Amino acid sequence: MSEQELQEDVSPFDTVSKGTFTRSERYQRLFELYFVAPAKIVWSDWRARFGVSILLMYIFMGTVGTLIVTEPSPMQGPVLLSPFQDWQYPLGTTSNGQSLFSLLVHSTPPMLKMMTTGAVVSVLIASIVGTVSGYKGGYLDTILMTITDIMLTLPGLPLTIILAAITGATSPYVIGFILTVHSWSGLARALRSQVLTLRDEPYVEASRLMGISTRKIIARDLVPNLAPYIGINFMGSARGVIFGSVALYFLGVLPFTNLNWGVVLNRAYNGGAMYGFDTAHWLIAPLFTITLIALALVLLAQGMDRLFNPRVRARHVDTGGEAEHPATK
Repeated sequence: MSEQELQEDVSPFDTVSKGTFTRSERYQRLFELYFVAPAKIVWSDWRARFGVSILLMYIFMGTVGTLIVTEPSPMQGPVLLSPFQDWQYPLGTTSNGQSLFSLLVHSTPPMLKMMTTGAVVSVLIASIVGTVSGYKGGYLDTILMTITDIMLTLPGLPLTIILAAITGATSPYVIGFILTVHSWSGLARALRSQVLTLRDEPYVEASRLMGISTRKIIARDLVPNLAPYIGINFMGSARGVIFGSVALYFLGVLPFTNLNWGVVLNRAYNGGAMYGFDTAHWLIAPLFTITLIALALVLLAQGMDRLFNPRVRARHVDTGGEAEHPATK
């Protein structure tokens, strides 16, 4: 029998790759796939690029900025100084002489902690409940969805106020959890609906027939398909924590702390910043700070559609230096 006939008799399932990759080359491919390609995709979309740039600025403010900028204190400077008159107080001062710039910078770390905690907790609970419920079905689905429906019916604001009053929480991590303790239920229901359509797909059925565990099927087959929706909701949860915390601090529901954007707004409102041109900066500065970070989260969420698009990712991986291995030529 000729060599050509022997090759034709070989099953395609018995064909193996002619090339091998070293450990360093495998790590390089993973680095390109999970770091280089996402970075290029983000940078190629102006919305994501703008959003990431603003968020990095806030992270810099919350880490390095607190070390550079002097902590605010009473009678730190002249009373109600207008912005840009003295570069030691670039955003002006409050009625007790505190630097507005110092207040906003030193209020950033607690806000970042609340945002991160609230968004992570909300998305994590929703992802676990939604995927497990949709994939397993049966009594487990009934129990999990009953709990989810109960959380959906609870009024969010009164629940948050009650929990804040009972716990007397001052830690930003605890406050972030309290603000999102009820918000995971809607995302969990939406994820369950998506999983119900995915669990009967051929590749999921194949994994099930091969005896792969439920945990691995959910992690490898289902979650990647839900990543765009989860990512967008992560940004939405973070934005909700910002608005919720600012509102509750403004109303005086959460324990008082001088270093919070909501408290700055409360003092500006009570100090008559709405009624005088000379004091308007006291109100405008925190409002602009809140609006800018919320806008960054919205733009980043819009740009994440391309980040999770497999065709876009493949194109950026190819242009990121993934060359054909010499042994496969």
